[in-house]
Amino acid sequence: MIFFSLFWAFFKIGLFGFGGGYAILPMIQNEVTVRHNWIDAVQFSDMIAISQTTPGPVSINCATYTGYIVTYGIYDSYVLGIAGSVLASAALCLPSLLVIWGILALLVRYRNNRFVINIFSILRIVVSGLIFAAAMLLATPNTFADIWSVVICAASFLILFFFKKVNPILLIIISGVAGVLIY
Repeated sequence: MIFFSLFWAFFKIGLFGFGGGYAILPMIQNEVTVRHNWIDAVQFSDMIAISQTTPGPVSINCATYTGYIVTYGIYDSYVLGIAGSVLASAALCLPSLLVIWGILALLVRYRNNRFVINIFSILRIVVSGLIFAAAMLLATPNTFADIWSVVICAASFLILFFFKKVNPILLIIISGVAGVLIY
């Protein structure tokens, strides 16, 4: 029964939680400390501290931690503790995955629709602008690389712009190799 409770609690959090990991921490706290009383407030504070220091999104780390602590505490089994942590983490991610699958199904179905094509054309421009803006914010006089970095970046952009069939992953690898050879 605890596995179903864990799944349902974190599935609801994943379904109704918007705004990223820190924004859904109050929902996680309500479920795990108030509603189910799985952990107390001190353990929740420790969980937040641990979740912030480990790699990955804080919300997923909290789900993993809670799933492990709760199932290990009940069954006194490392294997079931790990199963609980995997279940809670998967339940938190499942709603997003289902939404993405739904959107993907619609995009595949209507990929030749002129409206969808226009939206993606606009999105490419917007994303390129956002990446360029981020690069300009990072390119301060103290962090700006030399001319070779600009040449590699410009060459990559031109290759992607004029040769649409080039695999971007391959281009990243080639750019990395060029950077290693130059430097």
